[in-house]
Amino acid sequence: MALEQDQRITEVVTREQSRLRSFIRRRVPDPRDAEDILQDVFYALVEANRLLMPIEHVTGWLFTVARNRITDMFRKKQPERFIDQAIADEEGEMLRFEDLLPSPDAGPDAAYSRSVLLDELELALDELPEEQREVFLAHEFEGRSFKQLADETGVNVNTLLARKRYAVLHLRQRLQSIYDEFLK
Repeated sequence: MALEQDQRITEVVTREQSRLRSFIRRRVPDPRDAEDILQDVFYALVEANRLLMPIEHVTGWLFTVARNRITDMFRKKQPERFIDQAIADEEGEMLRFEDLLPSPDAGPDAAYSRSVLLDELELALDELPEEQREVFLAHEFEGRSFKQLADETGVNVNTLLARKRYAVLHLRQRLQSIYDEFLK
């Protein structure tokens, strides 16, 4: 009986693996995450067989499980905060936002540069539409989660994510020239 079940599972995996992998890869950008999800799906199939769960339409069931695992993965991944993002300098060393600002203790020139950069950031933030600015500031500087913001404002989490994304894109574009100037 167990040998027969193992053989059926092997047949299903062999038959569906390529299609299922393609389905997942179209939806998940990181190949490692896609492979993990594929393995999770087949593990769920093995578990369902061990628990003697009847699965009438195995292919449909596999794709449903894959879709659910993809959704779970995106729910678990937290968007990266602007302040926590790092960029590589000329030597390949990773620098955070705070590392890019001159130290206020490094003398008058550094203090001036820091104030110019912070003024530019403030101006760029003021250029944002109010909804984008509020989400950006709440998430980046106050450390509030999108779930908290959604609960407080009644705005959908996906809408908040989109607003923040547009804010980050604007800030990157707006502050690129000042960043380039200070790196010279």
